[in-house]
Amino acid sequence: MAFSEKSGSFKVKDISLALQGEKNIAWADSQMLALAKVRDGFRKEKPFKDLAVGMALHITKETANLVETLRAGGAEVAITGCNPLSTQNDVAAALAKRGVAIYGWRGETTKEYYDNLNLVIAFLRSALKKGKKLATIDDGCDLVSFIHQKHQDLIPGLIVGTEETTTGVIRLRAMEKDSALKYPVIAVNDNKTKHLFDNFYGTGQSTIDGIIRASSVLLAGRTLVIAGYGPCGQGVAKVARGEGASIIVAEVDPVRALQARMDGFQVMPMRKAANVGDIFVTLTGDINVITPDIIKLMKDGAILANSGHFDVEIDIKGLHKMAKKVELTRPGFEKFTLSNGKTVFLCGEGRLVNLACAEGHPSTVMSLSFCGQALAVEYGVKNAGRLENKIYVLPESVDQKIGFLQLEALGIKIDRLTPEQKKYLSSWDVGT
Repeated sequence: MAFSEKSGSFKVKDISLALQGEKNIAWADSQMLALAKVRDGFRKEKPFKDLAVGMALHITKETANLVETLRAGGAEVAITGCNPLSTQNDVAAALAKRGVAIYGWRGETTKEYYDNLNLVIAFLRSALKKGKKLATIDDGCDLVSFIHQKHQDLIPGLIVGTEETTTGVIRLRAMEKDSALKYPVIAVNDNKTKHLFDNFYGTGQSTIDGIIRASSVLLAGRTLVIAGYGPCGQGVAKVARGEGASIIVAEVDPVRALQARMDGFQVMPMRKAANVGDIFVTLTGDINVITPDIIKLMKDGAILANSGHFDVEIDIKGLHKMAKKVELTRPGFEKFTLSNGKTVFLCGEGRLVNLACAEGHPSTVMSLSFCGQALAVEYGVKNAGRLENKIYVLPESVDQKIGFLQLEALGIKIDRLTPEQKKYLSSWDVGT
């Protein structure tokens, strides 16, 4: 493990990987043109010159470009991973070489994960002592939760937080409901330019990519069971159907279930789907969606994958207990021989399959998400002291700005409303 106190501390797996990391960051940057425009604006305006940002995100080539966007705006940044299997070691090395305070590597233990989170906390505490304002950027809410549970001395300095993913927003809304949230947090996940694109297109493509990389399975002719038909589940269904798979959806929400049926998919309880599915993917954000009693009903050779943020949707401990033998068949692809003689296969240890077994979302879609993150921090800075301790969604005007930036990057022009049309849409007294 490389560790240095020079030009900002870092803990990464192998600093010699930095050159390859730089190449990957540059490739991602070439696909993230909307974020590049935000960065150019920040470089001129320096909205973050007195700000320190603590980040817990997947350390990927795309995230590196978000880090540089914040730094271009004048922010000091420290980052750690938000999942033990999602860090790209070459990218981490490149950021360390650039002088970023970075703490993360692929395959961290739980203890190492929290040790690294503590190093980001230490960075924020040091910045607070220097008179800096503080902000957090989170994916899954571990950093925010950790601060509230163990490091409340930082809260007076925190002007805003942002949250990237559905799971994190669920946790934050629970905090808000319990009056436990002590500083304002912007739910970037709820931006239209995030959940309609990142969750749908990004999760759809990258989840299937992860399953195929792990298993090398042909999807055509297989039955794929999707647990959860929110934007993520819808995206996976779309891509899997395009690959020739038959889709079954398991849902608890009657409206989502009805939507899945009207999209042309079979809908049934997971216990019934267990008998007919070949591949199972969880995308619910909830716990114990696939349990040992359901696994016992599955076909011999069934494949399990999770694309929810935490590794709790498949009961991994229960799966290990019911297995007579566990062996690694391929990288990120474990074979479990059960006491009933059947086998099941697990992708990526039950962690986010798109990052544990692949590279996460394509750079273009992450450009939209990270525009939201960067502009959310800017919004928090501009409104410091005026935001309450609750969850916010960015104004529609910011979402529209992100949409226009991406259209411009793609060379697409669209119509604009005329003054007459704007007046008509804001009027109530014009009818037939």
